[in-house]
Amino acid sequence: MAVDPTLLSILACPQDKGPLLLVDDTVLYNPRLHRAYPIENGIPVLLVDDARDVSDGEHEDFVSRGAAGWATS
Repeated sequence: MAVDPTLLSILACPQDKGPLLLVDDTVLYNPRLHRAYPIENGIPVLLVDDARDVSDGEHEDFVSRGAAGWATS
């Protein structure tokens, strides 16, 4: 299930309040902090405790996949 584009336009990282990259239908990513937030059934779970750290290799992959455009600004 895709995340609503209107919702994506207002979302921000709960840690640094910056924009997030939509990597795919299951992940929103903060490239500044290397933190990935899950999307469950089309609903972003923007809880700091539910985010996970991302390795350098996965960071590069996420940034390239999300490079089509920032999910939020």
